[in-house]
Amino acid sequence: MIERQITDIRDTATRISGDAARGFVARLWSLCNILRGDGVGYNQYISELTYLLFLKLAEETEAESLLPDGYRWSDLVRYDGPNLLGHYQEFLTHLGAAAESELVRSIYTFPTTVFSHSENLKAVIAGIDALNWHSLTADAIGVVYEGLLAKNSEDSRSGAGQYFTPRALVDSMVACTRPDLGEIIQDPSAGTGGFLISADQFIRNKRGMAAYQANPPRYEGMEIERGTHRLCLMNAFLHGMNAKIYLGDTLTTDAEKLSEADVVLANPPFGSRTAGMRSAREDIAHTSSNRQLQFLQHIYRALRPGGRAAVVVPDNVLFERGLAQKVREELTELCDLRMMLKLPTGIFYAQNVSTHVLYFERSGTAFPATREVWLYDLRSGMPRFNKRRPLARQDLETFERAFEQVRGGGELNGTEDDRLKRFTRAQVVEHLDEVATGWLDADRDIAGDLAQEDVHEALQQMLTSLDWISGELGEVLEALAAGPGIKPERQKP
Repeated sequence: MIERQITDIRDTATRISGDAARGFVARLWSLCNILRGDGVGYNQYISELTYLLFLKLAEETEAESLLPDGYRWSDLVRYDGPNLLGHYQEFLTHLGAAAESELVRSIYTFPTTVFSHSENLKAVIAGIDALNWHSLTADAIGVVYEGLLAKNSEDSRSGAGQYFTPRALVDSMVACTRPDLGEIIQDPSAGTGGFLISADQFIRNKRGMAAYQANPPRYEGMEIERGTHRLCLMNAFLHGMNAKIYLGDTLTTDAEKLSEADVVLANPPFGSRTAGMRSAREDIAHTSSNRQLQFLQHIYRALRPGGRAAVVVPDNVLFERGLAQKVREELTELCDLRMMLKLPTGIFYAQNVSTHVLYFERSGTAFPATREVWLYDLRSGMPRFNKRRPLARQDLETFERAFEQVRGGGELNGTEDDRLKRFTRAQVVEHLDEVATGWLDADRDIAGDLAQEDVHEALQQMLTSLDWISGELGEVLEALAAGPGIKPERQKP
């Protein structure tokens, strides 16, 4: 009875903290209205808000020792000189250049403010300062910031949804890979850090704070876009994580900063790489301008023996021939590709994306490591997911139960879940779509407008294929521009 009462009290406190966090998100978001007259977009506002929130939260969390004297929140609030905007610009530049803390310098590196008038800046500072930050727990402060990032991704004007993975999917991928104490957990396309933060919360909840503090996990990430890198640093800081988030391009020699990993969680960017002067990595056997193939190769090569990964890929990675087939062959040789989750359409804010999640483990002995692969179809006969009907964790419950069955290695031929089907390694490597496409609809009578769903999915696959072809043509053009002496494809070691 006492334990139940304690649990009820804890749940009530969590709910109250969550309600307070949502209230803070709404108030902070509303401050952006002040900047609309200056033509400031929501995405720019979030980046600007990071500069200000770090100063305020350093004061609230007693972390002001990270900041130089004279360059703290109270100094900004008390300033009553004639040119607040000019003072603020100097304020940010000094923090990026002269702060002793590497974290502070990274957050304020090459700062650019979107404010055009001192009056607007003063109003936003006053709005932040007026909030009752003492009503939030330390955990809720991190929730507030995550809420701002999520709200930004939902707004079509921000353009941020292209790298935002639904939280329900993130949490499910983390639960299936089971990150643990002392492990190196990596996201090579970190974005705002959602996978790493979810993994951290999973471990804390599973092991408890005493065990966590005795043997904390280590987090690594790399993000190519400077503004997003800043948001990721802030996110990790507010969640109290031991994280190294590098600014760089994983598809270049920048990847040498990353360690061999026990767990890799990622939703890499899709599409083709833009032309640049930096050469491709020498340790990736199958070079391509298609980022998803390059990231996938990095991920399975970055795992240490026994390391696990869950990675979102577009359908073409599984269905295309040529280079994609070679990558599938190498993946299933080096790793045990245990399961593929066929995701519903419409779950990403960026439209026209058809994807799977690949779950695999790096082998240290047997090659080829993959003997058979299970495919779980969560796309056919599902609701039309969108902003009004987002993907929820309960939508993934049946898949997670099936995943545990596959992990256990039991015989699944007699499973009652008709969304689950087994394929051989050869089928996956050679041309999975010949056997996988539509198998569920052929076996089941699912109510709903399947004809419309099939047309919608076919059009999405065509759009993804066009992007794929564009990338391949880009490589041909680059080769032609380079003239004679084109290097042959490197062989895998």
